[in-house]
Amino acid sequence: MTLFLALLVYGLLAKAPNTKINETLARSQVAAAPGFDLPVLQRGAPTSALETRLRPAFTDGRITLAELRGTPVVLNFWASWCVPCREEAPLLERTWRTARGQEVLLVGLNQQDLTEDARAFMREFGISYPNVRDQSNGVARRWGVTGLPETFFITARGGVVGHVIGVISPEQMRAGIAASRSGRSAGLLQGGERRSTP
Repeated sequence: MTLFLALLVYGLLAKAPNTKINETLARSQVAAAPGFDLPVLQRGAPTSALETRLRPAFTDGRITLAELRGTPVVLNFWASWCVPCREEAPLLERTWRTARGQEVLLVGLNQQDLTEDARAFMREFGISYPNVRDQSNGVARRWGVTGLPETFFITARGGVVGHVIGVISPEQMRAGIAASRSGRSAGLLQGGERRSTP
């Protein structure tokens, strides 16, 4: 019986999302960004300067967070079935068209989705920024994601300085990008609507 309970607790904890990023941001501190190594879903259209810097990341069809060091990153978790993700998609694309000129990289991280559905979503909204795909929920759990959409702001040195839970507003996007460029914490922010993930 004791072994069964121990395995049950382990199973629940192993699947529980990590809370360290949110706890650190709640104290207005910078959190360490968990790494990832994911296949490219869409290469996107970075500026020539970003393209040169990111060429190694695109060469093998995979992107690791370590390959993005040196560039501030906006990381957005999404899925095509997520209605709130549809609401924020136009803002993300507008942001990308502006931010890439400021050497800030927007990366979409698609999860819990069918590849063709994800690609249809990107076509529908004219998404032109790079996207990766996580076929499991492993990356989301390490980042503490509990619903979609969620957006993280990462410094060029790899520190998480902001997290918006739910649909992001233009003001939150501007503040997050400024934080990712300056290295100062923007904290943990509540956005608009979102969908819980299993």
